[in-house]
Amino acid sequence: MESIELDWLKRWSLYSPNAVALQDLDSPRQFTYAQSYQWANQLAYFFQQEYDIQAGDRVAFFSTNEIEMVLSFFALQRLGAIMVPINFRLMAPEVDYIVGDCQPKLLIYQEQFAGVVNQLSNLKTESLSFDGESGLKTIFSQEDFSGVTIDMRAQWEGPCLILYTSGTTGFPKGVMITPKMLFWNSVNTSLRLNISQSDVVINFLPLFHTGGWNVLTTPVLHRGGKVLFLKKFEPEKILEVCEKERLTILFGVPTTMDMMVRTEAFSHVDLSSVRYAIVGGEPMPEPLIQTWAEKGIPVRQGYGLTEFGPNVFSLNEEQALTKKGSIGFPNFYIDVKVVNNEGLEVGPDQVGELLLKGPMAMKGYWHKPEETAKTLKNGWLHTGDLVRKDKEGYFYVVGRKKDMFISGGENVYPAEVERLLHSHQSVQEVAVIGVPDDKWGEVGKAFVVAKKGFDVKPQELQSFCQGKIAKFKIPQHFQLIEELPKGDSGKILKRALYNLQ
Repeated sequence: MESIELDWLKRWSLYSPNAVALQDLDSPRQFTYAQSYQWANQLAYFFQQEYDIQAGDRVAFFSTNEIEMVLSFFALQRLGAIMVPINFRLMAPEVDYIVGDCQPKLLIYQEQFAGVVNQLSNLKTESLSFDGESGLKTIFSQEDFSGVTIDMRAQWEGPCLILYTSGTTGFPKGVMITPKMLFWNSVNTSLRLNISQSDVVINFLPLFHTGGWNVLTTPVLHRGGKVLFLKKFEPEKILEVCEKERLTILFGVPTTMDMMVRTEAFSHVDLSSVRYAIVGGEPMPEPLIQTWAEKGIPVRQGYGLTEFGPNVFSLNEEQALTKKGSIGFPNFYIDVKVVNNEGLEVGPDQVGELLLKGPMAMKGYWHKPEETAKTLKNGWLHTGDLVRKDKEGYFYVVGRKKDMFISGGENVYPAEVERLLHSHQSVQEVAVIGVPDDKWGEVGKAFVVAKKGFDVKPQELQSFCQGKIAKFKIPQHFQLIEELPKGDSGKILKRALYNLQ
C-alpha cells in the first residue's frame, strides 16, 4: 500500500483546501483541510526535533477531547509513531498500569490531571503539559511555520493507535489499530451510511474510545467531510448545534439519546437536516426509537467492537421500527459466522457466538500474544458475544462478552471491580453484576460475603473504591449475603445472583 493512500489530509488539502475539516464548538477555532495538513507536518517536525519521536515509538495523551489530539494523530502517522489515548476518568493506579504496559516515549497531559501524572511510578520517560506554559497548545499560537514537509512513514499493517479496553482478567488490553483497519472501516462505513464530503457530524465521545475515533470521525475525514468537536456531552447544546450547523448524521448511545429527548429543546428544535441517528453500545429501548421516529429521525441500530471495525453491523433506517432490536446486516466487506461451543454453524433463530472475518480486524493486543491467540483463530475474530439470526437474515445480540455490562456507554468488566473489592480487609468473597438503571442503562451491584468477625457496611465499600477505579465502575448497590451461589466445580453462578435481588 503506497503512503499516499494513507495520507488523507494531503489529498483533501489538494481537492478542497478551504473546506472545514475540524471545528471546536468550545472555542472559535476551526481548521480547513489545508491548515490541518500543514499542522500535521508542523507537529510531526516538533515531535521529531524536540522529543526524537521515531517509527514505533508510543506517544500517550491524557486529555479530554481536543482538536490538537486529532492533528497530533495525523502528525504521528507521518513519523510512523503510535498514539495512545488514555481514559482521563481513570485513577492513578489504573493509568500507571497502562503507562507501564505501553511504555510511551512521551506523555502529553492536561494540567488538570497533573496530580495523577505525578503519582505514576511507571512513567520512565518525558512528559509534556498540553495546556500549561510552553505546552503543546502554545505551538498553535505561533504564526511562523517551519514550512517543512515530512513524508508519511505509517505502515499499512503496523499499529498507529493503541486503544485500551477493560479486560476480563481485570487488567486493560491495548488493541492495536492499523491504517489498514481504519481504511477498511471507513470504506464499510461510507458504503452503509452513504457518507460524502457534504456530511457534517458531531463528536462528543471521548478520544480514548473507538467510538470517538472510528464510528464517524475518521470515516468522515477520509471522505472530506466536517467534524465538530465537544469536550463533553451536553444534550441541549448538541440539539442546538444540530439545528445551527445543519448536522446530517447524529451518533449516540441509548443513554445520550434519552438525555436529549428529556431536554426542553427537543420539542421545538429543527432536526430536518439529520438523515438518521446511529445508535450503538447496547440495544435501544423500543419506546425511545419510536420517540425519535416521531421527531422525523429514524434510528439505525448497529453493533461493533474495538477489536474489529468498529462499524460491523447496521440496520437500515427503513427497518428501524419493523425490526426493532435488530442490529441488521453485516457491513460490506465482512464475513460472519454464528457457531456453537463445538465451532459448528447454527441455524436460523439459534443462539451462538459471533465470529468475524475481514480486513478491518485488529492487529492484536499489545504485548499480549496469548490473549491475541484466544481471540484471533484461523483468520476469524471470536467476539465472545452471543447472537441469533432470524429467517430473514437479520441479526440480534442476545448476550454480552462474558459478564461485561455497559454503564452510560462505558464497558465495565466485573473482574476488575471484584479484584479491588477483594483487597478490602473485611471481604471474603464478592461477585459483581450489572443491574438496570434509569439514567445509565446499567450500573454495578456487588454481592459481598464478609469475613468472619467483620462487620462491613455498603458505604464503607463504596468509599473504598473511590480514587482507585473510575467512577462509572464503582458499584451503585451492595448486598451483603452469607454465601455466594456456586456450581459443582465451585465456580460462582452469576446467573443465580439475579434471583437474589
